[in-house]
Formats: sequence, structure tokens, C-alpha cells
Amino acid sequence: MSRKKIIAGNWKMNMTPSEAVELVNTLKPLVANDDVDVVFCVPAIDIIPAMEAAKGTNIHIGAENMYYEDKGAYTGEISPAMLKDAGVNYVVIGHSERREYFAETDETVNKKVLKAFEYGITPIVCCGESLTQREQGITLDWIRQQIKIAFLGIPAENAAKAVIAYEPIWAIGTGKVATTEQAQEVCSAIRSCILEIYDEATAEAIRIQYGGSVSAASAPELFAQPDIDGGLVGGASLKPEFGKIVNYNK
Repeated sequence: MSRKKIIAGNWKMNMTPSEAVELVNTLKPLVANDDVDVVFCVPAIDIIPAMEAAKGTNIHIGAENMYYEDKGAYTGEISPAMLKDAGVNYVVIGHSERREYFAETDETVNKKVLKAFEYGITPIVCCGESLTQREQGITLDWIRQQIKIAFLGIPAENAAKAVIAYEPIWAIGTGKVATTEQAQEVCSAIRSCILEIYDEATAEAIRIQYGGSVSAASAPELFAQPDIDGGLVGGASLKPEFGKIVNYNK
């Protein structure tokens, strides 16, 4: 089965609204590639201006987070209804920085994934291990736990539409990149886990990204692997280099 690559930029806490418009306008001609889905996951305050700037292009605007309730007394949170009304089609869920700094758990990730599908928003579900976990040899056990809990209660027809982003925590923003073999090993294990939970059709359909200091130099080899269907890109997504990553196949 041929899966369309998906390359998403995670802007994190960068870019004011005016800077976001400027960046989108700079990147628009550089990320034109109909062979891949291109997503800019931006801070909530940047969603509307970025959406306007990206109109008529191949760029999808996504969110970096959302809450798992429809509405209510949750000061400072963004609801899935708000994202949907703004035109958002993708949302990053369970990024390691959300887990580390804002106490997100596998259980809250699951609640958010369920709610994203309820609103027709595609979740980019993050998983990844720390350096200690890799050195202790528990990487695959840890990742399987994250995936199994994240997809609890998700029917196969929804799971097939999800995106999973494998990001070794020790490679995020450090300049360190998992070797191609390491990345492929874990992404293959993720696909096997989805096969175990669901069926072969779902496992073949779901798209799995690698993230963690992805660069224009590393992208072609990473994205050529049989179980790596694109990338979740941090720092490089804020630079013209992102165009080279998106056009890795040109």
C-alpha cells in the first residue's frame, strides 16, 4: 500500500501573529510539493492569521494542542470546536514537551485523541523514549505502552486516519538524530503494535512520522524507509530549510 508522506512543522512557542504571516509567505513557494501533505502546526494565537496567509496553497494549518472537553470553565485552554471552526484539520497530541512540562499523561492523550476524532480533526499522536529508557533497553516496551493507551477505544476506521509521530526525546532540539536503522526499527514496531491492536489494513494505512532534529540532509534517507511516512520537524520548520525537507524527493 502506498502511503502519502506527511511532513509537519511544529513551531512550538515561536512566532508572533505578524511573524507567522511573514514566515508562511516566505515558505509558501518553498514547500510546494503535491506528493506530500504539508502541515504547519502553530501556536493557537497564530492559527487564524496563518490560515489566511496559507489560503490557496498546499499548506494545512494545524494546532499544537487542544483540551479534551467541548467547552467549559477551563481557563486558557483551546477546545476542539474552536479549532474545527477555525478550519484546523490536524492537532499535535502528547508531545514530549507537553508531557514533561505540563503533566500530560498517556490517559489524557487518549482523551484528546478520542475528542479529536469526534470533531473530525486528525491527531498527530506523539510517542518517544528518554535517553535513560533507551540505554536500559526498554524503548520498544515503552513505545508500545504509549501507543496502546493512546488508541484505547479508538475504532479501526478512525485509527487508520491517524498520524503517529515517533520522536526520541534525546534527539529533540539537540542536533542528535537517531540513526536511520534506529528510527526504522521503532516505526516498524509501532506499525506491528497497530497490527496487534487492529488488523493488517489499519496497520498498512496509518502514517508514522519520525521527528527529532530532522534536517534537509537526513530527510531523504529517513523518508525512504518502509515504515517512515514523513517527519515532524521542529526548529528547521522555522527556516527556509523546511522547503528542502518537504522537497526531499526532488
